[in-house]
Amino acid sequence: MHWDRSTPDVKLVQTMMFLSEVKNIVDKASRSLKLSSISGETNAIPLVLCADLNSLPDSGVVEFLSTGGVDCTHKDFKELRYSDSLTNFNCNGKNSSSNGRITHGFKLKSAYVNGLMPYTNYTFDFKGVIDYIFCSEPQLNVLGVLGPLEHDWLLENNVSGCPHPHIPSDHFSLFAQLELLLPQHAPINGVHLPARR
Repeated sequence: MHWDRSTPDVKLVQTMMFLSEVKNIVDKASRSLKLSSISGETNAIPLVLCADLNSLPDSGVVEFLSTGGVDCTHKDFKELRYSDSLTNFNCNGKNSSSNGRITHGFKLKSAYVNGLMPYTNYTFDFKGVIDYIFCSEPQLNVLGVLGPLEHDWLLENNVSGCPHPHIPSDHFSLFAQLELLLPQHAPINGVHLPARR
């Protein structure tokens, strides 16, 4: 997403456009695989989003992804009149009821619990969480994640910002171990599919 901190509206609209396109891809794949006829859901494909969102945890971008929507009057829109054009990016369809919100139907959760990573971007003039892993519920369960670098190690090695000879990127790696939870299905050709893989 766009990097400039002064344009949270641009990042939020980019995220809406991105998820709208992801929904198109997921819907097409679901139809192609005939998943809706098996599970009764059109959103049966597990989804993992790994992204440098250039947005802090309290941003509209993260709120949109983690809660399923934002109000058309969200502070990140900076009192600009986006509401009419934003309905084109409503991931629940252009004709769905908005009730003053732009929504998506994905049930996403962050792989990282709040506060685990004090920063994912560590430069000389900025330190904060801007990188994320989101996964869809209930299909994916988080088994574990890679934790942060020890702050004492950064101090002992005089790392006040990155890139640095010891750390080549200004972003720290995120890693999540996920478990795929398969839904219970009726037997297909006499074979019962297990609930877990």
